Amino acid sequence: MLTLIRDGQLLTPAPAGVQPVLLVGERIAHVGPVDESRLTSLEIPCEVVDARGCLVVPGLVDPHEHLIGAGGEKGFASRMHEVTLEQLLLAGITTVVGCLGTDSATRHLGALVGKARQLTEGGVSAFLYTGGFHLPPRTLTGSVMEDLVLIDCVLGVGELAIADARSSQASTAELARVVADTMVGGTLSGKAGVTHFHTGPGRARMSQLHELLDHYEVRPECLYATHANRTDELLDDAIALSRRGAYVDMDTVDPGLGRWIRYYLEHGGVPERLTVSSDAHTAGAEPARLHQELVASVREHGLALETVLPFFTANPAAALKLRQKGRLAVGQDADLLLLDARTLDVVHVFTRGRRRVGNGKLFVPPEGRGT
Repeated sequence: MLTLIRDGQLLTPAPAGVQPVLLVGERIAHVGPVDESRLTSLEIPCEVVDARGCLVVPGLVDPHEHLIGAGGEKGFASRMHEVTLEQLLLAGITTVVGCLGTDSATRHLGALVGKARQLTEGGVSAFLYTGGFHLPPRTLTGSVMEDLVLIDCVLGVGELAIADARSSQASTAELARVVADTMVGGTLSGKAGVTHFHTGPGRARMSQLHELLDHYEVRPECLYATHANRTDELLDDAIALSRRGAYVDMDTVDPGLGRWIRYYLEHGGVPERLTVSSDAHTAGAEPARLHQELVASVREHGLALETVLPFFTANPAAALKLRQKGRLAVGQDADLLLLDARTLDVVHVFTRGRRRVGNGKLFVPPEGRGT
């Protein structure tokens, strides 16, 4: 199956002008001028998508979602429901990473693996972190290291809570052991091997992560801290951590992401080390907010799209060593969005070379064509 997307303005996520993009199977096969008559002569079915008036950008990479639901901290009635495939696709999310949060008593890793595989079969590339808020980490094999090595969709461990009354109140030495096991598991499996830290509102902020870098043999790129946009003080800590080579993440649970991004950049945060996640499904957090806050950062907070787009695409892919994701280039997975150039609304979504959303709605192929 061939798909030619023509006359759109490319952001790879860097601006690349008006160029066609040719998708062959699940990959991007060509970026640049295409002789359409030669494509026709191949006598291979080719869908041509007119992208005039659209921006062609990488699919969004969401590095932190509670795919089987979160919540429950106000009793069972407050439990959140699962994330659906439709919610992800309509939000332009083509890659997602699931995690357990506070509740690892009634939510289990086996269910999370099953959910990730369900979403992947539906077209979204889904991965997960083993473990959860607490120590010792919940695992499927009995070992964080072995989970990474033996389970294909496991990229790291998390979200492991620090600076939070709900955490295990672990010592830095205990955290170092988990980080080390995860790094080794990543090395053996060729994966990111990151420890994804939930940073709570506690006064310690990210001090334990700085201690890990100061006193233990820890590679900074294996530390990945989320919820950095709780307070200015916490974000200052995250900025310092980014300068040391760690990755930091902001969530879109509350509106106003653009203000935090501007603060991060103006106070010396390393742009390549910043990512943004939805934190869905926690209370008030939906997958759609990821796209909404991307749009608001541009339209309401005055940030350039080419400035913020990497935080939603290339950067999380780099943090998680998803080398085929987050960029538009030859050989990359054909995960891309067509956004209305004026409103930034999602018009079309392609995952692994197939159109999943068309004209803002779930795409139903014409009769006789596969999905």
